[in-house]
Amino acid sequence: MFAVIKTGGKQYRVQAGDILRVEKLAADAGEKVQFNDVLMLGGDKTVVGAPFVDDAAVQAEVVDQIKGEKVINFVKRRRKHSSKRTRGHRQRLTLLRVTDILPSGAGKSGMKAAVGGTAAVTGAAAAAKPAAKKTDAKAPAKAAPKPAAPAATDDLKVLDGVGPAAEKKLREAGLTSFAQIAALSENDIAAIETIKIKPEWVEQAKELAKG
Repeated sequence: MFAVIKTGGKQYRVQAGDILRVEKLAADAGEKVQFNDVLMLGGDKTVVGAPFVDDAAVQAEVVDQIKGEKVINFVKRRRKHSSKRTRGHRQRLTLLRVTDILPSGAGKSGMKAAVGGTAAVTGAAAAAKPAAKKTDAKAPAKAAPKPAAPAATDDLKVLDGVGPAAEKKLREAGLTSFAQIAALSENDIAAIETIKIKPEWVEQAKELAKG
């Protein structure tokens, strides 16, 4: 039996025992994950989803978190003072071993669903919001609810090497102030895929955040 699954915006044809490289998942080596977005099941009987096959899943074990091959992007502007720009990128990937294909019973398996690395960061931030609301509900009835303070916004172009384009990518990643950048850990930086955070930005942001 084989299955076609969707993860990280791509589709993969898999069967038990296959080794697979997919977009980074929020899981450690040795953990088992389950892909619930099954587009098709094949074998003795072919089942095509609309768009997904109900209650079907593919289970896999995380072998390791790896990086793909380095891609070099070289740009030369001949009519602008012969300017050149070289950038490298290595995509973060998760190495998996497919263990089982479930034609049914996915909802009762109890296995952790496969979630992308960036989605996990977003989900953790969203999970903090209901907790804040629950705390506010315990406040005295006479106390008027306080309006949420607007997020601090700094001119990120002050950082060395940050132009309008880089500032836009930083804001898309949810970084709008020097204090936020200064508080980034190595794990936080690794989870941000929209832009590569330079260590010197963090150090400079710490000084700027102090005023």
